[in-house]
Order: sequence, then structure tokens, then C-alpha cells
Amino acid sequence: MTFLRRAVGAIAVAVSLWAAAPAEAQAPTRTFRWAWQGDIASMDPYARRETFTLAFLNHVYEGLVRYNERLEIEPALAVSWEIVEPTRWRFRLRQGVRFHNGAPFTADDVVFSYERAAAPNAIFRGNISPVRGVEKVDDHTVDLLLYDPNPILLRGLTDWGIMNRAWAVANGADRPVEPTRGHDSYAALNANGTGPFMLRSREVDVRTVLVRNPNWWDRPQHNIDEVVFRPIGSAATRVAAMLAGELELMFPVPLQDIARLQAAPRIRILQEPELRVIFFAFDVTRDELPDSNVRGRNPLKDLRVRQAIYHAIDIEAIRRVVMRGASVPVGTLMAREINGYDASFDRRLPYDQAAARRLLGEAGFPQGFEIGLDCPNDRYVNDEQICAAVVGMLARVGIRVNLSAVPGSQWIAKLNARQSSFYMLGWAGLPVVDAHHFLSNLYMTPDGRFGGNNYGGYSSARVDELTRAIGSELNQQRRQQMITEAFQIVQNDVATVPLHRQPLAWAVREGVRAPQAADNVLRIWTVRMD
Repeated sequence: MTFLRRAVGAIAVAVSLWAAAPAEAQAPTRTFRWAWQGDIASMDPYARRETFTLAFLNHVYEGLVRYNERLEIEPALAVSWEIVEPTRWRFRLRQGVRFHNGAPFTADDVVFSYERAAAPNAIFRGNISPVRGVEKVDDHTVDLLLYDPNPILLRGLTDWGIMNRAWAVANGADRPVEPTRGHDSYAALNANGTGPFMLRSREVDVRTVLVRNPNWWDRPQHNIDEVVFRPIGSAATRVAAMLAGELELMFPVPLQDIARLQAAPRIRILQEPELRVIFFAFDVTRDELPDSNVRGRNPLKDLRVRQAIYHAIDIEAIRRVVMRGASVPVGTLMAREINGYDASFDRRLPYDQAAARRLLGEAGFPQGFEIGLDCPNDRYVNDEQICAAVVGMLARVGIRVNLSAVPGSQWIAKLNARQSSFYMLGWAGLPVVDAHHFLSNLYMTPDGRFGGNNYGGYSSARVDELTRAIGSELNQQRRQQMITEAFQIVQNDVATVPLHRQPLAWAVREGVRAPQAADNVLRIWTVRMD
């Protein structure tokens, strides 16, 4: 029945949009075919808080502001904004914009979209948590009311796609889909945004087809008539499809296949470091770890043990052998492009097995100990191989690690349940691209509002205090000083063990120009085909 509902829903979408689409959209002349390793979670812009899904939906739904390929904020559905009061921002909306069904875009849609996105069951609400309300000033002006002054408000609004109130209400989609219901809702299979592309058809886990919006308010940089997206989980199958000429672009490219694709005719590789940093973190909360042979004590609570683990990791060996020279070792979770980055806290502890063994002895573990390690095997570039290499490195200093490398859905479920002792995680800071995003999510004491991804329970009163101040400090010099102090604290505490920025590799067909940004987001409205 679920399959039939999905099929019927997809057919209904295809038929209705085919009938509504203009003639020029019915006979595309340039089709852009591309693939990623998984499917988008939903067409509902507030049902998920997942980077790839939100990036895809930005082609259909638009926010008040957006990032360009240089990760600079630029106007989108708002043409200008000003701070009327420290906690009141006024946005003047773009006039003459229409949704894909022809309905005019007005302030009522912004008010409705806030109420829907902030609903209790909307996972997306965390992205607009600084906003406590939206007031309509007139048909093309709205005020965003904040809990506190917020220097990075615009960054947090980039993925907030505005929906059409009348369309949502008419189709029973005035509330976001419950996460447990998956794709069984109208907004999960249908869409009505203002963006550069319109949804033509949606076949869950098979393909999603978009067509050019001929009435888009912006001047198109692209020349694409049709977009066909295919989720292809198997890396070998993605590579084969690219080599067979079935795709114009695919990512991620497996590191072991880069040379093969580069050698193929009419294919080129785009490769840069991604914003995402891969790291390890620890359970420093429980008094005893269930997967350790240490009884009555949690060894990871001891700073010396965390330092020993850091010293035992040969990051250059990982870069050279596991990552085939493509990764960039780092000493902090923030990439250089992140707002607030400071080179002073981008320094690694050296690889030093002797120091690791000495520290373990000082901590009372001269013979080492046993512990579990949780890693995904399909989420990051060579994630399982990295973890396997680290298992061997830690064994050389006496730490015996039992590796659990499982699909991402199982791995993240264990982390969310706070049941992991020692785990891998990756973080890019999207969509905010600011130091506060790292501190508030990864390092603040978990309290229901902050520290949501601090699965190990690291806690520092000073870091909490600094992070709250950073979130509202408008003086950039004072703000940067606080950012630097906070990151120096977490670095000294070895709250996490940074590894590297993972490589970002796309395979692109000859004649296709696709700007690549460090956030690993494909912006098809900037793609051109010969």
C-alpha cells in the first residue's frame, strides 16, 4: 500500500505539473542528469534538517536570502533588510514574484511559512530558533522578531524556503509532515515554490525531475530546461553510469576511482577540500562505559586518556594511505572559510606513541584498556577505512578498540540515544557557516535547546557562557575574541579529536560548467551546458 500511495502520488504530480507547465517546459532541449549517493528525504521543506535535502529544495523553494557559490549572502525573496531594533529586523520583500502555480508572493506567505516551520513537529524549527515571531507590516514588508540580538541571523535564514499559504491550506499541507510518516503527505511528494525550477515528478528512491521555471524573478545564469536527479547508492554503479554517458555530473567520486575517471574521454574531475571536518568525540558523562573492560570508572573522563588517543593517531598516514593524499589535516573543527576561524587554534597535537603510552600510565592504565568505537560506513569519504586504521594505531599504545561500522541510519540512531562511548562525526557548519554553529551544537552542555549534537556530553561552564554571548554580540572584534577563547578551551580540554577536511570530488561531463563551492552544494541555477 505504501508503494502504491507513492506511485499514485508521483503520477499525480507528473500529470498535474505537465498540464500546468508551459509548452517550452514540455519539450526540454537541455537535460541535466546527475546523481548522488542517496535520495532527498522529502519535498516538504520543513520535514527534515538534512544538508543534502535542503540544498536540493533550494532549487524549488527560496528563502529571503541565499548563498552564492562564494558563500556570500545575497538577496533572494527579500531585496533589503535593516535592524529596526536589536531584536527586530525589517525585510522588504521582492515585488512581482509568483509561485509556480501563479499565485503572487506576499508577506502573508512569510508569516505562514514561519508558523509552519516553527511548529512543534517541524524538525526544521532548529534552523530558525533565534526567531520568536514574524509580523506583517504591509503586503511586501515583514518584521522578524528575535529572542536576542543576533549577528548571524541572515546565515540561518538561507535554507528557510517560503511556501504559499493558500496552496498549503488547500492541499491539507498547512502543517509539516510528521517524521514518522515518511513520504505519505501531499507536501512530501508535491511542491509549489518560487525557485528557478519546478517539480515535474517525484519517484521516491528512483528519480526526481525538475523543469525550468520560465517565470523566475531572477535573471537565469543557467541554460537548463530539465533536471533529472537519480539517487545511486552504489559507488561502482555511479561511476559506471558516468562512464557510460548516462550522467552529466555525479558526486561524491570515490577516491580510488578519481584517476580512472580522469583518464576517461570527455570527463573531468573537480576537486577541492570540503568545509566538512571529520573528527572523533567521547562520552565524558557516564561513570562507567558499557563497552569498556574498566569497571567503576570512565577512562574517557580523564584528560590524559583523551590526549593519549590524540597522540596515537598518525594523521599523515591516514592522509597518505587511506585518503590517497586528498584530505587536509586540521587542528580544529572549523574550516578556514567559516566565519570566526582563527589560525591560533588550528594546531594539532603531534603524533607521538611514546607520549600516548606515558599519559595512559599516568592515568592509571599502563596496560591500556578496551573500548568500543562507533562509525558509519556510508556517510563520509572512506569513513570505515579511517576508523579501521585508527583501531590499529590505538592498539599500538595499548587501547584495544572494538569497531562497529554500520549504515548511517543505525549509527546516528545510537548517537542520538546517547549510547556511544567513542564515535566518529563530521561537521560542516551548514547552513550558518559560523563559529557559533559549532559551539552551540557540538560543545555546549546539552540542555534541550543547545548541545543537540554533543552526543558525549562535554560540558564547560565558560564555553557555555561564551557561546551565549557570541550568539548575540554585534561588535565583531569582541565577538572574535570570545570565539578564540572558547575554541582554545575546547582544544585544551581535547573535547574532540579533529582529523581532516574531507575531499570534495565531482565528476563532470565535458561541456558542462558547474561551479563547485566548499559547502559541497550543487547550485544548478549556475550550471551551463554547451
